[in-house]
Amino acid sequence: MDRNKQIIRTSVVGVAANVLLAAFKAVVGLMAGSVAVVMDALNNLSDALSSIITIVGTKLSERPADHEHPFGHGRIEYFSAIIIAVIVLMAGIGALVESIRKIIEPTTPTYTAATLTVIVVAIVVKIVLGRYVKRQGERLKSDALIASGADALFDAVVTLATLVSAGIMLLWGVNLDGVFGILISLVILKAGWEMLSSPVNELLGSRISPEFVAELKNEVMGFDKVYGVFDIIMNSYGPDMIIGSLHVNVPDTMTAREIHGLTREISRSIYEKMHVILTVGIYAIPTGDSKQAKLQRKIMQMVSKHDEVMQVHAFFYYEEKKLVTLDIVPKDWVKDEKGLVETLRAELEERYPELTFSLVLDHNYSE
Repeated sequence: MDRNKQIIRTSVVGVAANVLLAAFKAVVGLMAGSVAVVMDALNNLSDALSSIITIVGTKLSERPADHEHPFGHGRIEYFSAIIIAVIVLMAGIGALVESIRKIIEPTTPTYTAATLTVIVVAIVVKIVLGRYVKRQGERLKSDALIASGADALFDAVVTLATLVSAGIMLLWGVNLDGVFGILISLVILKAGWEMLSSPVNELLGSRISPEFVAELKNEVMGFDKVYGVFDIIMNSYGPDMIIGSLHVNVPDTMTAREIHGLTREISRSIYEKMHVILTVGIYAIPTGDSKQAKLQRKIMQMVSKHDEVMQVHAFFYYEEKKLVTLDIVPKDWVKDEKGLVETLRAELEERYPELTFSLVLDHNYSE
Protein backbone atom coordinates (compact mmCIF):
# COMPACT_ATOMS: atom_id res chain seq x y z
CA MET A 1 0.00 0.00 0.00
CA ASP A 2 1.45 3.40 -0.99
CA ARG A 3 1.96 6.26 1.44
CA ASN A 4 -1.16 8.29 0.57
CA LYS A 5 -3.45 5.28 0.88
CA GLN A 6 -2.02 4.52 4.33
CA ILE A 7 -2.59 8.13 5.41
CA ILE A 8 -6.20 8.01 4.21
CA ARG A 9 -6.82 4.65 5.88
CA THR A 10 -5.44 5.95 9.18
CA SER A 11 -7.63 9.06 8.91
CA VAL A 12 -10.70 6.93 8.21
CA VAL A 13 -9.96 5.06 11.45
CA GLY A 14 -9.91 8.44 13.20
CA VAL A 15 -13.26 9.45 11.75
CA ALA A 16 -14.83 6.08 12.62
CA ALA A 17 -13.49 6.15 16.20
CA ASN A 18 -14.87 9.64 16.82
CA VAL A 19 -18.25 8.78 15.29
CA LEU A 20 -18.56 5.61 17.41
CA LEU A 21 -17.52 7.52 20.55
CA ALA A 22 -20.09 10.20 19.75
CA ALA A 23 -22.78 7.55 19.29
CA PHE A 24 -21.84 5.93 22.62
CA LYS A 25 -22.00 9.27 24.43
CA ALA A 26 -25.33 10.14 22.81
CA VAL A 27 -26.91 6.81 23.87
CA VAL A 28 -25.59 7.11 27.43
CA GLY A 29 -26.67 10.74 27.60
CA LEU A 30 -30.19 10.03 26.39
CA MET A 31 -30.59 7.05 28.74
CA ALA A 32 -29.34 9.09 31.70
CA GLY A 33 -31.23 12.20 30.66
CA SER A 34 -27.98 14.22 30.60
CA VAL A 35 -27.98 17.13 28.18
CA ALA A 36 -24.26 17.75 28.90
CA VAL A 37 -23.28 14.25 27.76
CA VAL A 38 -25.38 14.56 24.60
CA MET A 39 -23.71 17.90 23.81
CA ASP A 40 -20.31 16.30 24.39
CA ALA A 41 -21.29 13.68 21.80
CA LEU A 42 -21.76 16.45 19.26
CA ASN A 43 -18.32 17.76 20.20
CA ASN A 44 -16.85 14.38 19.25
CA LEU A 45 -18.33 14.70 15.79
CA SER A 46 -16.42 17.96 15.39
CA ASP A 47 -13.26 16.14 16.56
CA ALA A 48 -13.49 14.04 13.42
CA LEU A 49 -12.85 17.23 11.45
CA SER A 50 -9.06 16.95 11.73
CA SER A 51 -9.15 13.47 10.18
CA ILE A 52 -11.47 14.68 7.42
CA ILE A 53 -9.11 17.58 6.68
CA THR A 54 -6.22 15.11 6.43
CA ILE A 55 -8.17 12.94 3.97
CA VAL A 56 -9.14 15.90 1.79
CA GLY A 57 -5.61 17.32 1.88
CA THR A 58 -4.08 13.97 0.95
CA LYS A 59 -6.51 13.52 -1.95
CA LEU A 60 -5.77 17.01 -3.27
CA SER A 61 -2.01 16.48 -2.95
CA GLU A 62 -2.30 13.48 -5.29
CA ARG A 63 -3.32 15.70 -8.19
CA PRO A 64 -0.71 15.51 -10.97
CA ALA A 65 1.48 18.42 -12.02
CA ASP A 66 -0.10 20.93 -14.40
CA HIS A 67 0.92 24.10 -16.21
CA GLU A 68 0.37 26.33 -13.17
CA HIS A 69 1.96 23.84 -10.73
CA PRO A 70 4.78 22.07 -12.60
CA PHE A 71 6.10 20.42 -9.42
CA GLY A 72 2.77 18.89 -8.42
CA HIS A 73 0.49 19.62 -5.47
CA GLY A 74 2.33 17.81 -2.67
CA ARG A 75 2.64 20.94 -0.52
CA ILE A 76 -1.12 20.85 0.08
CA GLU A 77 -0.30 18.34 2.85
CA TYR A 78 1.48 21.12 4.72
CA PHE A 79 -1.61 23.32 4.50
CA SER A 80 -3.68 20.47 5.99
CA ALA A 81 -1.30 20.28 8.94
CA ILE A 82 -1.47 24.07 9.37
CA ILE A 83 -5.29 24.02 9.47
CA ILE A 84 -5.29 21.25 12.10
CA ALA A 85 -2.68 23.10 14.17
CA VAL A 86 -4.84 26.25 14.03
CA ILE A 87 -7.83 24.19 15.23
CA VAL A 88 -5.73 22.97 18.18
CA LEU A 89 -4.65 26.55 18.98
CA MET A 90 -8.27 27.74 18.85
CA ALA A 91 -9.26 24.91 21.18
CA GLY A 92 -6.47 25.91 23.56
CA ILE A 93 -7.57 29.56 23.55
CA GLY A 94 -11.19 28.53 24.11
CA ALA A 95 -10.20 26.27 27.00
CA LEU A 96 -8.10 29.04 28.55
CA VAL A 97 -10.93 31.56 28.38
CA GLU A 98 -13.43 29.06 29.81
CA SER A 99 -11.06 28.06 32.62
CA ILE A 100 -10.47 31.69 33.63
CA ARG A 101 -14.25 32.22 33.64
CA LYS A 102 -14.67 29.21 35.95
CA ILE A 103 -12.17 30.71 38.40
CA ILE A 104 -13.82 34.15 38.32
CA GLU A 105 -17.36 32.73 38.47
CA PRO A 106 -17.01 29.30 40.08
CA THR A 107 -19.83 26.77 39.76
CA THR A 108 -20.18 23.42 41.47
CA PRO A 109 -20.08 20.62 38.89
CA THR A 110 -22.22 17.53 39.33
CA TYR A 111 -21.03 14.07 38.38
CA THR A 112 -23.21 11.02 37.86
CA ALA A 113 -22.40 7.41 37.08
CA ALA A 114 -23.24 8.14 33.43
CA THR A 115 -20.88 11.10 33.14
CA LEU A 116 -18.04 9.25 34.88
CA THR A 117 -18.51 6.26 32.57
CA VAL A 118 -18.38 8.51 29.53
CA ILE A 119 -15.24 10.22 30.84
CA VAL A 120 -13.37 6.93 31.36
CA VAL A 121 -14.37 5.51 27.97
CA ALA A 122 -13.45 8.76 26.22
CA ILE A 123 -9.99 8.79 27.82
CA VAL A 124 -9.24 5.21 26.73
CA VAL A 125 -10.49 5.73 23.17
CA LYS A 126 -8.66 9.01 22.70
CA ILE A 127 -5.36 7.71 24.05
CA VAL A 128 -5.46 4.61 21.84
CA LEU A 129 -6.56 6.62 18.80
CA GLY A 130 -4.07 9.44 19.38
CA ARG A 131 -1.09 7.13 19.83
CA TYR A 132 -2.02 5.11 16.74
CA VAL A 133 -2.54 8.14 14.46
CA LYS A 134 0.56 9.97 15.69
CA ARG A 135 2.73 6.86 15.33
CA GLN A 136 1.48 6.38 11.77
CA GLY A 137 2.17 10.05 11.05
CA GLU A 138 5.76 9.75 12.23
CA ARG A 139 6.27 6.56 10.22
CA LEU A 140 4.77 8.07 7.06
CA LYS A 141 6.33 11.52 7.67
CA SER A 142 2.92 13.18 7.57
CA ASP A 143 2.63 16.43 9.54
CA ALA A 144 -1.16 16.31 9.14
CA LEU A 145 -1.42 12.86 10.75
CA ILE A 146 0.97 13.85 13.53
CA ALA A 147 -1.14 16.93 14.24
CA SER A 148 -4.37 14.91 14.12
CA GLY A 149 -2.97 12.32 16.53
CA ALA A 150 -1.74 15.02 18.88
CA ASP A 151 -5.21 16.59 18.78
CA ALA A 152 -6.75 13.31 19.97
CA LEU A 153 -4.14 12.95 22.73
CA PHE A 154 -4.86 16.48 23.93
CA ASP A 155 -8.56 15.59 24.14
CA ALA A 156 -7.56 12.62 26.32
CA VAL A 157 -5.45 14.87 28.58
CA VAL A 158 -8.27 17.38 28.94
CA THR A 159 -10.75 14.61 29.74
CA LEU A 160 -8.29 13.06 32.22
CA ALA A 161 -7.96 16.42 33.94
CA THR A 162 -11.75 16.49 34.19
CA LEU A 163 -11.71 13.02 35.77
CA VAL A 164 -9.04 14.01 38.30
CA SER A 165 -10.96 17.19 39.12
CA ALA A 166 -14.11 15.11 39.57
CA GLY A 167 -12.30 12.76 41.96
CA ILE A 168 -10.99 15.64 44.04
CA MET A 169 -14.46 17.20 44.09
CA LEU A 170 -16.14 13.96 45.19
CA LEU A 171 -13.53 13.14 47.87
CA TRP A 172 -12.72 16.52 49.36
CA GLY A 173 -15.31 18.92 47.95
CA VAL A 174 -12.64 21.12 46.35
CA ASN A 175 -13.38 22.51 42.88
CA LEU A 176 -10.19 22.70 40.79
CA ASP A 177 -11.83 22.73 37.35
CA GLY A 178 -10.55 26.20 36.50
CA VAL A 179 -7.00 25.60 37.73
CA PHE A 180 -6.66 22.30 35.86
CA GLY A 181 -8.19 23.92 32.80
CA ILE A 182 -5.63 26.74 32.72
CA LEU A 183 -2.69 24.35 33.07
CA ILE A 184 -3.97 22.05 30.33
CA SER A 185 -4.84 24.92 27.98
CA LEU A 186 -1.30 26.32 28.29
CA VAL A 187 0.11 22.89 27.39
CA ILE A 188 -2.23 22.72 24.39
CA LEU A 189 -1.24 26.21 23.21
CA LYS A 190 2.46 25.38 23.44
CA ALA A 191 2.02 22.10 21.57
CA GLY A 192 -0.23 23.74 18.97
CA TRP A 193 2.43 26.33 18.26
CA GLU A 194 5.04 23.59 17.82
CA MET A 195 2.67 21.68 15.53
CA LEU A 196 2.23 24.82 13.45
CA SER A 197 5.96 25.52 13.11
CA SER A 198 6.84 22.27 11.28
CA PRO A 199 4.61 22.67 8.17
CA VAL A 200 5.19 26.44 8.09
CA ASN A 201 8.97 25.83 8.02
CA GLU A 202 8.49 23.34 5.18
CA LEU A 203 6.60 25.94 3.15
CA LEU A 204 9.24 28.59 3.90
CA GLY A 205 12.00 26.20 2.85
CA SER A 206 13.68 24.62 5.86
CA ARG A 207 17.19 23.16 5.80
CA ILE A 208 17.31 19.51 4.74
CA SER A 209 18.20 17.05 7.51
CA PRO A 210 21.92 16.29 8.12
CA GLU A 211 21.20 12.56 7.79
CA PHE A 212 19.68 13.09 4.33
CA VAL A 213 22.65 15.21 3.21
CA ALA A 214 25.15 12.65 4.50
CA GLU A 215 23.36 9.84 2.67
CA LEU A 216 23.22 11.88 -0.53
CA LYS A 217 26.93 12.75 -0.40
CA ASN A 218 27.90 9.14 0.28
CA GLU A 219 25.87 7.94 -2.69
CA VAL A 220 27.41 10.50 -5.07
CA MET A 221 30.95 10.00 -3.76
CA GLY A 222 30.56 6.31 -4.55
CA PHE A 223 30.84 7.04 -8.29
CA ASP A 224 34.20 6.62 -9.98
CA LYS A 225 36.05 9.90 -10.73
CA VAL A 226 33.96 11.96 -8.31
CA TYR A 227 36.40 13.67 -5.91
CA GLY A 228 34.09 16.03 -4.04
CA VAL A 229 30.44 17.08 -3.65
CA PHE A 230 29.52 20.76 -3.19
CA ASP A 231 26.68 23.28 -3.45
CA ILE A 232 23.93 20.91 -2.33
CA ILE A 233 20.56 22.65 -2.66
CA MET A 234 17.34 20.75 -1.98
CA ASN A 235 13.77 22.05 -2.33
CA SER A 236 10.82 20.06 -1.02
CA TYR A 237 7.56 20.18 -2.96
CA GLY A 238 5.88 17.63 -0.71
CA PRO A 239 7.00 14.49 1.16
CA ASP A 240 7.51 12.60 -2.10
CA MET A 241 8.87 15.38 -4.29
CA ILE A 242 12.36 16.80 -3.72
CA ILE A 243 14.12 18.74 -6.47
CA GLY A 244 17.71 19.81 -6.08
CA SER A 245 21.15 20.35 -7.49
CA LEU A 246 24.80 19.84 -6.59
CA HIS A 247 28.27 20.10 -8.08
CA VAL A 248 30.90 17.38 -8.26
CA ASN A 249 34.67 17.60 -8.67
CA VAL A 250 35.91 15.61 -11.68
CA PRO A 251 39.37 15.36 -13.28
CA ASP A 252 40.02 17.91 -16.03
CA THR A 253 41.14 15.03 -18.25
CA MET A 254 37.59 13.72 -18.68
CA THR A 255 35.94 14.24 -22.06
CA ALA A 256 32.55 15.92 -22.47
CA ARG A 257 31.07 12.52 -23.37
CA GLU A 258 32.44 10.94 -20.20
CA ILE A 259 31.13 13.80 -18.06
CA HIS A 260 27.74 13.56 -19.74
CA GLY A 261 27.51 9.86 -18.97
CA LEU A 262 28.65 10.35 -15.37
CA THR A 263 26.16 13.11 -14.53
CA ARG A 264 23.28 11.22 -16.14
CA GLU A 265 24.15 8.09 -14.16
CA ILE A 266 24.33 10.06 -10.90
CA SER A 267 20.92 11.66 -11.55
CA ARG A 268 19.33 8.33 -12.44
CA SER A 269 20.76 6.52 -9.42
CA ILE A 270 19.82 9.24 -6.90
CA TYR A 271 16.26 9.34 -8.22
CA GLU A 272 15.88 5.56 -7.92
CA LYS A 273 17.41 5.34 -4.44
CA MET A 274 16.32 8.62 -2.82
CA HIS A 275 13.51 9.88 -5.08
CA VAL A 276 15.28 13.19 -5.71
CA ILE A 277 15.13 14.93 -9.09
CA LEU A 278 18.74 16.04 -9.29
CA THR A 279 20.68 18.39 -11.55
CA VAL A 280 24.43 17.74 -11.47
CA GLY A 281 26.97 20.43 -12.30
CA ILE A 282 30.73 19.92 -12.52
CA TYR A 283 33.94 21.51 -11.33
CA ALA A 284 37.06 20.42 -13.25
CA ILE A 285 40.09 19.92 -11.02
CA PRO A 286 43.66 19.95 -12.38
CA THR A 287 45.46 16.62 -12.06
CA GLY A 288 49.04 15.51 -11.63
CA ASP A 289 51.90 18.02 -11.22
CA SER A 290 50.78 20.48 -13.84
CA LYS A 291 51.18 24.23 -13.30
CA GLN A 292 47.45 24.60 -12.67
CA ALA A 293 47.40 21.71 -10.16
CA LYS A 294 50.28 23.20 -8.15
CA LEU A 295 48.68 26.66 -8.22
CA GLN A 296 45.36 25.24 -7.08
CA ARG A 297 46.89 23.43 -4.09
CA LYS A 298 48.75 26.52 -2.89
CA ILE A 299 45.77 28.86 -3.25
CA MET A 300 43.35 26.42 -1.61
CA GLN A 301 45.74 26.02 1.32
CA MET A 302 46.08 29.78 1.76
CA VAL A 303 42.34 30.34 1.85
CA SER A 304 41.45 27.25 3.93
CA LYS A 305 43.77 28.21 6.79
CA HIS A 306 41.45 31.10 7.75
CA ASP A 307 39.14 30.18 10.64
CA GLU A 308 36.29 32.15 9.06
CA VAL A 309 36.26 29.92 5.95
CA MET A 310 34.02 26.85 6.09
CA GLN A 311 34.72 25.64 2.56
CA VAL A 312 36.52 26.67 -0.63
CA HIS A 313 35.89 25.10 -4.02
CA ALA A 314 35.23 25.73 -7.73
CA PHE A 315 38.85 26.68 -8.51
CA PHE A 316 39.44 27.61 -12.13
CA TYR A 317 42.43 29.27 -13.77
CA TYR A 318 42.01 31.22 -17.02
CA GLU A 319 45.63 31.13 -18.13
CA GLU A 320 45.21 33.58 -21.03
CA LYS A 321 43.54 36.18 -18.79
CA LYS A 322 45.69 35.43 -15.74
CA LEU A 323 42.41 35.13 -13.84
CA VAL A 324 41.60 32.76 -10.96
CA THR A 325 37.99 32.20 -9.85
CA LEU A 326 37.09 30.61 -6.54
CA ASP A 327 33.96 30.06 -4.41
CA ILE A 328 34.21 30.94 -0.71
CA VAL A 329 31.74 29.60 1.88
CA PRO A 330 32.04 31.54 5.19
CA LYS A 331 31.13 29.94 8.51
CA ASP A 332 27.71 30.77 9.91
CA TRP A 333 29.07 33.05 12.64
CA VAL A 334 30.83 35.41 10.20
CA LYS A 335 29.02 38.77 10.17
CA ASP A 336 31.03 40.74 7.59
CA GLU A 337 31.08 38.26 4.72
CA LYS A 338 32.01 40.82 2.06
CA GLY A 339 34.82 42.06 4.27
CA LEU A 340 36.15 38.51 4.55
CA VAL A 341 36.16 38.13 0.76
CA GLU A 342 38.01 41.42 0.32
CA THR A 343 40.61 40.37 2.91
CA LEU A 344 41.17 37.07 1.11
CA ARG A 345 41.43 38.77 -2.26
CA ALA A 346 44.00 41.27 -0.96
CA GLU A 347 46.06 38.46 0.57
CA LEU A 348 46.03 36.42 -2.64
CA GLU A 349 46.87 39.39 -4.86
CA GLU A 350 49.77 40.28 -2.58
CA ARG A 351 51.10 36.73 -2.90
CA TYR A 352 50.37 36.49 -6.65
CA PRO A 353 50.55 40.07 -8.03
CA GLU A 354 50.59 38.80 -11.61
CA LEU A 355 47.10 37.25 -11.20
CA THR A 356 43.60 38.66 -10.87
CA PHE A 357 41.23 36.94 -8.43
CA SER A 358 37.46 36.70 -8.69
CA LEU A 359 36.16 35.36 -5.36
CA VAL A 360 32.48 34.38 -5.36
CA LEU A 361 30.69 34.58 -2.01
CA ASP A 362 28.86 31.26 -1.64
CA HIS A 363 26.71 29.91 1.20
CA ASN A 364 26.00 26.61 2.88
CA TYR A 365 22.40 25.64 2.16
CA SER A 366 22.42 22.09 3.47
CA GLU A 367 25.24 21.19 5.89
